[in-house]
Amino acid sequence: MTAVSFAFGLVAFGLLAPVLGCLLTGADRIITARLQGRVGPPLLQPLYDVLKLLAKEKRQLQPFQGFYILLALILAILAGAIFFAGGNLLVVVFLISLSTLFFIIAAYSARSPFAELGAEREIIQVLSYEPMIILMPAFFFMVTGSFDVSRALSLELPPITQIPLIFVGLLFVLTTKLRKSPFDLSFSHHAHQELVKGITTEMSGRTLALVEITHWYETVLFLGYAALFFVWGSPFALVIGLLAALAIYFLEIIIDNSFARVKWQAMLGWSWLVTVFCAVFSVLSVLVVKNYFL
Repeated sequence: MTAVSFAFGLVAFGLLAPVLGCLLTGADRIITARLQGRVGPPLLQPLYDVLKLLAKEKRQLQPFQGFYILLALILAILAGAIFFAGGNLLVVVFLISLSTLFFIIAAYSARSPFAELGAEREIIQVLSYEPMIILMPAFFFMVTGSFDVSRALSLELPPITQIPLIFVGLLFVLTTKLRKSPFDLSFSHHAHQELVKGITTEMSGRTLALVEITHWYETVLFLGYAALFFVWGSPFALVIGLLAALAIYFLEIIIDNSFARVKWQAMLGWSWLVTVFCAVFSVLSVLVVKNYFL
């Protein structure tokens, strides 16, 4: 990744990702409403909500809370810029994890029992999906010989053909990363959160608007993770990756509206079980392919 490609990725991701994230969130609300027999809000309702939050008077229990959320947003933008510029996948995973850490610190800084309980659940979610997210770059390296995302564009076959179980594992934990039921235990976009609003209970106004914008950036980045498995050295690879990402997001919406939330013990156990199963059998399959077919 060169300085020019990073600058291009930063500008492109910084400007386009919130637009795409907003449209995806709006489509999510419409599809969810239709599945529930309702008409639903307009497509740009998430934008209207954020603009309304930005116009509200600044009220914070802890003055540094907004600063922590701003850092989380900046790190999410940097992670997305490096990813879509074809940079190091390990750095991307590290930056987005650090962004989540600042989000958790922001919740703890309010010293509210509801926010602290939401933050604790967020930590459990991180423990659930992070092993799979960390393994993804490792297996990407085994397939491509590099951690650079751009290396996927020189492959003869898409990564999903060599490590399909890693894609399955990623798809499983994306439900948590995208904050969908049954694994959204700390912060819900729907009106079924028994912790008032979980981790964002004490956030309002501009701070809450930044949280929503950060989620837009993260949604696009996480869908980029999934699309990476369908990219190879083909002129149609990027189009196929985009269509695959949209199909995966639609699948996550269906899952979100089909399952009730589970207890944190179930989320943690299932996530680790899927991670271990996918990792072990993926290692065996990659070794077999390299030893007997290459």
